[in-house]
Amino acid sequence: MKVDMKVEGLNGVLETLQSLPSEVVSKRGGPVKLALAKAARVIRDQAKINLKAAIALNGDVSTGLLEKNVVVTRGKEPIGTKGERYLVRVRRKAYDGAKIGKRQKAGKRVTTHKTGALLEYGSSHQPATPWLRPAVKQKGQQAIEVFTSDLNRRIDATVKKLAQQNKGK
Repeated sequence: MKVDMKVEGLNGVLETLQSLPSEVVSKRGGPVKLALAKAARVIRDQAKINLKAAIALNGDVSTGLLEKNVVVTRGKEPIGTKGERYLVRVRRKAYDGAKIGKRQKAGKRVTTHKTGALLEYGSSHQPATPWLRPAVKQKGQQAIEVFTSDLNRRIDATVKKLAQQNKGK
């Protein structure tokens, strides 16, 4: 289950970031990594709200395992580029066999990943009740605004710190 969101029109910003000192764009990510993580959490939080609603839609009762395993993780940089990537995804955990019953005995493990995908895309037996893709639509603009403001704040703090360090030189 994958939803990509691409922000375009930031070429000047990217060139500026690449020309900054290593304190700002380090291998450990620096302010860019931290701002992206904060923006991804905005989408994750909305996805969890949507997930609760999707589960309750048919009167189902949640065990809470799926919701607990909707997480933000740092991904590998996009192929052929240098950059940062954060993912809102479902961590794969198996449901307790005693609670599932026959399906566990048949040798088919029921996981949070399968359950999340079934809700998002549906199946021949179950209609789709999307919860992740709508979260991107609902909070995508806010996530971009959070990223922009947090990145600006972090870069300003880094510049002040470097200016303080270089004061006597």
